Amino acid sequence: MRRSRGSSLASSVLEWVAVFAVAFGCAYLIQSFVIQAYAVPTGSMEDTIEIGDRIFAQKVTRELGMSVKAGEIVVFSNPDSTSDHDILVKRVIATAGQTVDMRDGKLVIDDVVQDEPYVKGATYQLATQAPGVSVSYPYTVPEGEVWVMGDNRENSADSRYFGSVPESSIQAVAVLRYWPLDRAGAVS
Repeated sequence: MRRSRGSSLASSVLEWVAVFAVAFGCAYLIQSFVIQAYAVPTGSMEDTIEIGDRIFAQKVTRELGMSVKAGEIVVFSNPDSTSDHDILVKRVIATAGQTVDMRDGKLVIDDVVQDEPYVKGATYQLATQAPGVSVSYPYTVPEGEVWVMGDNRENSADSRYFGSVPESSIQAVAVLRYWPLDRAGAVS
């Protein structure tokens, strides 16, 4: 039995609709649970990551309930509701139970001065903090939270400004800069 031309066209259209539905479904699942692209909104991570850089950040460790580690660059929901940016990109400096201090322009974690070759500028206490936030040093990071700071210390509203952030607000861990092409590669 031979199919009519109209039946064949309808079948082809349905096949393409199915292909696009599967493709969009796979893209949605990958972006939701595996890896997502982000545009870096501020200069707080310069020179490691510049304003407008595009990065891929993996979500697998967060989806599996694994904790982030000090030194990782993370994407998280901005705790400052007065900001124009919904997400921020910062480096995890300390995790739950660790004590953060600042002495003579240096970062001190658990009484050990940190060697931070990626840092631009000195580390110091901020004169002002977010409304309703009071951070005093030494500061012990509460359970379930992390202390984050930008690498561009003199131009970063970070945990010195808004306090430690809940691990639950971390969306992903940055792994790769894909734009601009001349600086594409792993971020760390």
